[in-house]
Amino acid sequence: MVDIVLIILGGLLLLVGVIGAVIPVLPGPPIGYIGLLLLHFTERFQLSSTYLIVIAVFVVIVTVLDYVLPVWGAKKFGGTKAGVRGSTIGLIVGFFFGPLGMIFGPFVGAYIGDMSAGRTSSQALRSAMGSFVAFLLSTGLKLIISGVMLYKYSVILIKAL
Repeated sequence: MVDIVLIILGGLLLLVGVIGAVIPVLPGPPIGYIGLLLLHFTERFQLSSTYLIVIAVFVVIVTVLDYVLPVWGAKKFGGTKAGVRGSTIGLIVGFFFGPLGMIFGPFVGAYIGDMSAGRTSSQALRSAMGSFVAFLLSTGLKLIISGVMLYKYSVILIKAL
């Protein structure tokens, strides 16, 4: 009976993990990883330690990149130090405004930062676009790792039936 509860709860956490990969407020990959750990603690669905460690490393990397990539994108697309700082501030402030704030916060922050540094509107927009493209990249990475974990759960569940 406990195994069934863990399997269902693990599956739900993996689904929330996939949703959290798209909705910035939820830490999708870490939530999905907890779902995998719940599966590991069942009698029938134990995962290998190597698999769990490898997935944990990827979850940590993707989670860190989720916060670093928007700032890197602003810088890579020609943002000034003020634009990079603006992107960082926009990410932090955007966090308090929910999913849309976290999506558009770095974009707006990079734009305002570069404009305050005396850049033209088109230069500031390019930096802001870099921040936004990097955000989309980090979302894609979160979706990939969350999808891999959900796939593993599905394979294990199908084998058990």
